[in-house]
Amino acid sequence: MNFWSIYEHGFARVAACTGHTVIADPRANAEAVLRQARRCAEDGVAVAVFPELGLTGYSIEDLLLQDVVLDQVEEAIATVAAGSADLLPVLVVGAPLRHRNRIYNCAVFVHRGRILGVAPKSYPPNYREFYERRQIASGDDERGGTIRIGGENVPFGVDLLFEAEDVPGLVLHAEICEDMWVPVPPSAEAALAGATVLVNLSGSPITVGRAEDRKLLCRSASQRCLAAYVYAAAGLGESSTDLSWDGQTMIYENGALLAETDRFPLDDQYAVADVDLDLLRQERARMGSFDDNRRTHASRTGDFRTVPFRLDPPNTDLGLRRRVERFPFVPADAERLALDCYEAYNIQVAALQQRLSAIGGPKVVIGVSGGLDSTHALIVAARAMDRMGRPRTDILAFTLPGFATGEHTKGNAHRLMSSLGVTAAELDITPTARLMLKEMGHPFAADEPVYDITFENVQAGLRTDYLFRLANQRGGIVLGTGDLSELALGWCTYGVGDQMSHYNVNSGVPKTLIQHLIRWVISSEQFDAETGKTLAAILDTEISPELVPGEELQSTESKIGPYSLHDFTLYQVLRHGFRPSKIAFLAWHAWHDREAGAWPPGFPESDRKAYDLAEIRHWLEYFCRRFFAFAQFKRSAMPNGPKVSAGGSLSPRGDWRAPSDSSAKAWLHDLARVPEA
Repeated sequence: MNFWSIYEHGFARVAACTGHTVIADPRANAEAVLRQARRCAEDGVAVAVFPELGLTGYSIEDLLLQDVVLDQVEEAIATVAAGSADLLPVLVVGAPLRHRNRIYNCAVFVHRGRILGVAPKSYPPNYREFYERRQIASGDDERGGTIRIGGENVPFGVDLLFEAEDVPGLVLHAEICEDMWVPVPPSAEAALAGATVLVNLSGSPITVGRAEDRKLLCRSASQRCLAAYVYAAAGLGESSTDLSWDGQTMIYENGALLAETDRFPLDDQYAVADVDLDLLRQERARMGSFDDNRRTHASRTGDFRTVPFRLDPPNTDLGLRRRVERFPFVPADAERLALDCYEAYNIQVAALQQRLSAIGGPKVVIGVSGGLDSTHALIVAARAMDRMGRPRTDILAFTLPGFATGEHTKGNAHRLMSSLGVTAAELDITPTARLMLKEMGHPFAADEPVYDITFENVQAGLRTDYLFRLANQRGGIVLGTGDLSELALGWCTYGVGDQMSHYNVNSGVPKTLIQHLIRWVISSEQFDAETGKTLAAILDTEISPELVPGEELQSTESKIGPYSLHDFTLYQVLRHGFRPSKIAFLAWHAWHDREAGAWPPGFPESDRKAYDLAEIRHWLEYFCRRFFAFAQFKRSAMPNGPKVSAGGSLSPRGDWRAPSDSSAKAWLHDLARVPEA
């Protein structure tokens, strides 16, 4: 295995190409196709898609019925086939072909000197500016047949899938332009039959607003079909008699735009992206309704034919041609992040409001440390009270200082409680903790500086114990504050500790998102200026449990590793089920260069770090050991709380159901494939 090869990690590089078409000159257009094909081959592209009727020009009109043109089309296809003999990509080329008594608008699949098969256009349009049926036959009923081309009979029909035998999951299907505009496009059936990369050869003259319509349809097709969708439209050189052309190209994957090119190009142009075939396979395996839909349509999808081919992809470092978010739970796009924060915050608020209403409107009891998690839970509770028309004094907020509580964090907690107008109190747990440690015979009670797990959990447990008893005493429920990242790692005290509460609004929120939620609360002025000022101060505070006395601040991340890497891994495991070796590959591309790629808006410059492969591998191993072999028993008993992110939740009643006595060996075995440097 070459760790650095995209083809070793379930990716396939695809390209959507457009260029200068010469009307009714198949020879020139064949050379143009090969020119771009050679460039694609140098880039390690597996599949290159060209525009509709690219060998003649889409706007050729009645010239399609001229034998001299059709003869040269067949010669041009032979030229493309011969020229592809030593090239990597499967070339999907648009051409008009004679078959029986009609002309068909076709996608011709060519690879390494061979014509693999031909797919006709199903639905030639005949409305507004389109008059295709004047020259072109509908191919929607062409299934199970062959076509004579280049002296050979090759598979012909809309029922063709082209499958790479040596690239698992790479299965191609072509539809042509109008085919994607109909209510039930051919690609939908093809995806149910197994196609993962859907290609569209398009003519599509441009009018105002049509580019956005195309993007909507491509995005929708990729998401509904759990597939990649590769779209290439005609551009320069097409006839301007009554129309204009923009050469739009784009590549979508499961609803996400991977690549696109500028429209109205002056020369050859292509969009290139690395499609994640593993991701598509995982999505289909998890979404059982996808296969149920296949069963409903089995009478059609069961008859698809598969044309095999060998790609022989390069096993070299080609880089990675797709954007990998450093923070999968936190988009780097400012507009998208603002929307995510708005939705996440209001999901939490609405969920808490519903729970309080459903159980008789108790008060809310919460421990406030001055850290990120409890701060966010408190401002969620405050907004829930506002929405219910209840006074914020129905929130009973306690700061519970222990042996190592700092004045800075405690001061922030008091300032926040005061500015929000909740019922605030301080309850010092140290006397009770000393008594408990003494009665246990712990060395700390004899003034020995022993700060072990027992010493830490006595404090964590007492805080939760007090909160539950206070809730009993004052007619409330305990609001949990622990986040998704802590649940993933098991970084919480089980039972009578921060793992437990009556309801936890943060259980679906990863650590890396919480800081951005608080920033959004400040910037959107959910609360007054004084509260915003305190929230900003809390954002600037080191993440720490503050359980161990000492001059140096106890840093959580120095013990368990960077939450940025752990949340990256959590998303890939929880949402996609990826292997550790693939996660390491993606993490390296996301994190090895702090100057590369976009950071989320507002992310502090001082916190913008880079991680090399050795660090990524080390913390990935730590995550695997804790997530798969240790922490599940804590998650199996977690309280109710709302799912917030599409990345998933860890509730045993929701996204994640796993045995508490599992082993991490399988994941560690795969991780061993990752080089140490």
